[in-house]
Amino acid sequence: MMTTPFVHLHVHSDYSPMHGVSPLEELCTLAQRHGSRAMAVTDTNGLYGAIRFIEHATRQGLRPILGAELTTSNHRTILLVKSPDGYANLCRLLSERHCNPSFNFLTSVSRYRRGLIILTDDEAALMNWVEDSRHDLYVELTPGPAMHETLLFSRRIHLPPVATNRVHFSDPDGFSTHRLLRAIALNTTLSRLPEEACCTPRQWLMPPALMASQFPHVPEAVANTVRIAEACHSDWRFGDTIFPAFRRLTDDDAFITLQEKTYAGARQRYQVISQAIRDRIEKELTTIRAKRFAHYFLVVEEIVRRAPRTCGRGSVAASIVSYCLKITHVDPIKHNLFFERFLNPGRKDPPDIDIDFPWDERDQVLKDVFEQYGERQAAMVANQNSLGFRAALRETAKVYGMPAEEIGTMSSRIVRQKDVLNFPAPPTIEQWLCRLSQIFNLKAPWPEILARTLKAQNHFRHLSMHCGGVVIVPDEIRRYVPVEYTAKGLPVIQWEKRPDRGRRACQNRYLGQPVSGCHSGRLSGHCRTYGPTNRLCDMGSIGRCRHPRSHPIR
Repeated sequence: MMTTPFVHLHVHSDYSPMHGVSPLEELCTLAQRHGSRAMAVTDTNGLYGAIRFIEHATRQGLRPILGAELTTSNHRTILLVKSPDGYANLCRLLSERHCNPSFNFLTSVSRYRRGLIILTDDEAALMNWVEDSRHDLYVELTPGPAMHETLLFSRRIHLPPVATNRVHFSDPDGFSTHRLLRAIALNTTLSRLPEEACCTPRQWLMPPALMASQFPHVPEAVANTVRIAEACHSDWRFGDTIFPAFRRLTDDDAFITLQEKTYAGARQRYQVISQAIRDRIEKELTTIRAKRFAHYFLVVEEIVRRAPRTCGRGSVAASIVSYCLKITHVDPIKHNLFFERFLNPGRKDPPDIDIDFPWDERDQVLKDVFEQYGERQAAMVANQNSLGFRAALRETAKVYGMPAEEIGTMSSRIVRQKDVLNFPAPPTIEQWLCRLSQIFNLKAPWPEILARTLKAQNHFRHLSMHCGGVVIVPDEIRRYVPVEYTAKGLPVIQWEKRPDRGRRACQNRYLGQPVSGCHSGRLSGHCRTYGPTNRLCDMGSIGRCRHPRSHPIR
C-alpha cells in the first residue's frame, strides 16, 4: 500500500496536562495503522511520558522522535531532538522554564537550541532566532484561518514551512473530552469556557493522505516533515548505568576506598579475619569491581553513616561487603546466605539496596544528601498525579454546573456502588452506565456526567513529590531529565518512581518496590532507566510515615 509521505511532528498525548486526550499507546497504534514510519510526541512543557512513548512506538515499529512544546503566556514553539546533545539541551531548557522565575523564552531557546529543530509560527520568536542562525529553523503551518498569513511570513523571511496539525486527540470524537479537560483545568463550566482556551475540532491525528490534502498549495511543507523526521534522533538506548561519582573519585580510586572500608569494617565485625571471611570479601569485591558498582556502595554507606539507626534488608543482607560497611546487620557467613542472590556476574540489572531507618530522620537525611551533592546532581523523584474516578466525577459535575451539595451526595453514592454491581462477566461501559442509572434512577444530566467522567478519568494533572525517592547523578541532572520545583522548594524530576501509572509499559525497565512501613521509612538504592542512553541511580526511597502527603508543584 502506497502511503503519502508525511510525519506528524506536533502531537500532544495525555501527558500534556489537561490538554492532550489520547494515551500514547493509542496514538502509536493509530499512526502505525496509517502507515507512518515515525511520529513525534511534543507534550506541553515536559517529557513526562518520554520513556513510555519510546516503548510504545518501538513496539509498533515507529521511529520515536522526542520533543516538547515550550510555552509561556506570550510565546510558543515546538522543539524536536536532533541529537543526544539536543536531548540534554531540551531537558535543560524545560528545567529552566519550570525553575527560573525570570525565565526568558527568547534568550533561553537561543542559548540551548544546539541539537534541536525548531518549529513555530511565533513571528516575534522567529525574527529573534533567525538573527542567530537559520539552521534547523522552520515556520509551522497548521490548517486554519491563520495559515495563509503564516505562509506569507515564511516566504517573506525565507524560512522553510513545515506542516503540522497540532494534534490533541487521536480522532474527532476526542474534542469533547479536550473541552472537558480544559474546563476542569480552568475551573469553569462548559458554557463559560472561552473558545481560545481550546484547540479546534480538526486537530486530530489525521492520516497522511488527508493531511497532505490540506496543503495542495504548499507541498514542500508536507515534504519537510519527512526530512525533519529523518534528521531527528530516534535510536534511544538504555544500556549504560549512571551512578553518582563518590567524592569525584575515579573508578579505581573508588574501588580502593571501598576495599579499605570493607576490611576496616570486617576487623570491627569479626575481630579476626579468617580465610573464609577473606575469600568471601574478595569474591564480592571482584564482582563489584567488574560491575563498576564501587561508587554506589560508597554513596549508600556514607548516607547510612549519617543516620546510624538503620537496617538494610532484602537480598542485600546476603552481602558481606554491606555487612562490613554496616549497611546491613546480618552476618551472611553465619547464616549461610548466598551473595549471588543479591549480585552475580550474570545479572544485568544493578543491585537493589533497601534500608530502613526512623521516619523522623527523613528530613535530615534529605538535607544531608542535598548538602553533599547539591541541586545540580540530585533531585527528588516525582509522583505523576492523575484524575481518579472520584475526582473525575466531582470535577465533571462541577463543569456541568451542578450544585455542590448534589455533587457530594451523588458522588458518594456512586463511588460506593460502582464496584459491586454483580455483573456475571466484565461489563461494557454502556452496560455499566445503564445499571448505575437504573439503581439510582438517575435523571439528566447525570447519565451524561457519568459517561464523561470515564473519559476524564486517569488523565495526568500535575506532579507531586515522592515521599523519599532521590536521584543522584555524577554530573548534571538536568541533562538527563527535566526538573521542576515542589512547594517545599525541592527539585523533582518529571518522571515517577513507578512509571506505569497502572499500565504495564516500561515496568520491566524501572526497578523498585513501593515504599512501605509505618514506624520506619526506607532508603532504597534503586537503579532505573532514565534518559536517552543511560540509567540514573535512584537513591530513594527516603522515609515514609503512615499517611504520606504529596507536595504539589507550584
